[in-house]
Amino acid sequence: MSATTEPAIGVIGGSGLYELEGLERVERVRLETPFGDPSDAFITGELAGRRMVFLPRHGADHRLLPHELNYRANVWGMKKLGVDRLISVSAVGSLREEIEPGHLVLVDQFIDRTRHRPVTMFGDGVVVHVPLADPVCSPLRTKLYELRAVTDTTVHNGGTYLCMEGPQFSTRAESLLYRQWGCHVIGMTNMPEAKLAREAEICYVTVALATDYDCWRAPDEDVSVEEIIAVLKANVERAKALLKAYVEVAAPASTCEMCGTAAEQGLMTPRDRIPPDRRRELAPIFDRFLP
Repeated sequence: MSATTEPAIGVIGGSGLYELEGLERVERVRLETPFGDPSDAFITGELAGRRMVFLPRHGADHRLLPHELNYRANVWGMKKLGVDRLISVSAVGSLREEIEPGHLVLVDQFIDRTRHRPVTMFGDGVVVHVPLADPVCSPLRTKLYELRAVTDTTVHNGGTYLCMEGPQFSTRAESLLYRQWGCHVIGMTNMPEAKLAREAEICYVTVALATDYDCWRAPDEDVSVEEIIAVLKANVERAKALLKAYVEVAAPASTCEMCGTAAEQGLMTPRDRIPPDRRRELAPIFDRFLP
């Protein structure tokens, strides 16, 4: 690790999750990144003897729209602070009858419909093509599913997350189309987050909190912010219980080779031709396998 030798478990909190209770030895860390400012200060600490790094995705006072988030800075900062497993907690709308408001979904696939967001930390003299056929870390998702009983609700193992640009919710035509595509939930924030985590060689998983049925159902069941917030509060507590249960049994470090070597395997540019300034900027990623 470039900033520390001890791996950490990272958590990015979405709408409704702005802090992690129970952290000890808490510090607020502000980082300057090659990509600008992250969403907020990173909160570091210990939980059940494990190093933790937490970041409120929209800022502690929820001031950033989904397309305004600096996804590259957020993920770069997690890597800099030694994170090797990243759990993304995200509010979503359900596109399936069986995924009821209040349920959790451990997503395993994404469809990216965003349009205005930088999607890679590479470029400017560095070419890397990471594999993304399976964008979620399977061992991490499996372990979370094994702990589902602590949530006291239904947890769906797998599902496709449609990431829309936002900040408006879907039209009814869009919602019906995404159902035809076979999508299970819809949100605005997990792309390009998942892509960047793979570039950073971080194991990544989404815990999606279903808050509503989007707008594909009858018109009298259209999404409202008030209803979303009510369900979201309960789901955030379930997500916290799942996070705590995972941390209590988590291994000291990730052993996932697929996620942990993605950038090394995808590097196309000869190592001696990488521009020195880009080598320095990408040191949190490259230090592991470049001299």
